Amino acid sequence: MNPTGYISRIFGASPVRPLQAHIDKASKCAHKLPKFIKATYKGDWRKAAIQREKIVNLEHAADDLKRELRLNMPNSLFMPVARTDVLEMLSVQDRIANKSRDISGLIIGRKMVFPEHLQDLYLQFVERSLDAVKQAHKSVHELDELFESGFRGAMVDLVMEMTQELDQIENDSDSLQVELRAALFEVEQDLPPIDVMFLYKIIDWTGDLGDLAQRVGSRLHLLIAR
Repeated sequence: MNPTGYISRIFGASPVRPLQAHIDKASKCAHKLPKFIKATYKGDWRKAAIQREKIVNLEHAADDLKRELRLNMPNSLFMPVARTDVLEMLSVQDRIANKSRDISGLIIGRKMVFPEHLQDLYLQFVERSLDAVKQAHKSVHELDELFESGFRGAMVDLVMEMTQELDQIENDSDSLQVELRAALFEVEQDLPPIDVMFLYKIIDWTGDLGDLAQRVGSRLHLLIAR
């Protein structure tokens, strides 16, 4: 693929299309996690490996797109925002894909499985974190109309409402994270210490997905404020 031609096409109709194309990849990457985790619960490591490969491929695709955009993005975008703002949002979005890769990599590398009585709670935590990713994805896909409106009027109100909802989803995710850590603390003395350490790390990384999605919303707030 010719990078210059590709970038020209992706910038063609919308100055925010690169961000939308990239978050499509990052969001798809994150949303592969539930199938991966359910496979580990069943001890089906072959199926888990298949899902892990899909996650890695999507992360690579997001990373390639990020790299092409950074190398080929014009210095002047003819947009009411700075080039640096676009690149910073791109970086936050990319970390969603990276974190999904890291979670699946650590779990499959160590053949980690959450204690059975914590599995439902962890999966609930994952799904709520992914709700935040989904909301961030939806918000970025409103940028076309936001730019067309000149960052004024009803579109600004809509995007602000969406980012406020994103904050609420992330608050829910934080509450589930606290609950899950407390539940793990109650049984950690019955588990191998090294396993406990890595389980806490997986919980933290899963929480990072929601945090990063919220940061996408924060970047949107900054775009509107400027």
